Amino acid sequence: MAYKKPVFIFAKAQVSAFIGGVTDYLVMIACTELLHVHYTISIVISGLIGAVVNFSINRSWAFRAHQSNQSPITSQLSKFMLMLAGSIFLKAAGTYLLTQGLHLDYRISRIIIDIIVSLGFNFILQNFWVFKMQPATNARRS
Repeated sequence: MAYKKPVFIFAKAQVSAFIGGVTDYLVMIACTELLHVHYTISIVISGLIGAVVNFSINRSWAFRAHQSNQSPITSQLSKFMLMLAGSIFLKAAGTYLLTQGLHLDYRISRIIIDIIVSLGFNFILQNFWVFKMQPATNARRS
């Protein structure tokens, strides 16, 4: 059953992405509708807040990247911040392009773009770069 671990990691990462995404989405709606901030700026603000939630859950639960066989949190954070910058850019630009180009409501555009960016960008980078498990050292050999 070697396939189980990647499937479970993927499922856990999607739960984490959903929780972070709901937080992100609700903050975006609040900023746009209540504070009258342009939706592209709201995406940046909400993306930062959702990222804190997502990083925390992914590090401790989905990828279990707080264990001794993982890179230090400073390395994970710096990689995550680079990934986050790309993610927020893709979400803001993609939402804008769909909203303006297809005349969709920004909330609908955002959901479509979030799914694409979450699966096609965020998960891949988090799994294979940000929280990548370090190879076992020879120190454990007896």
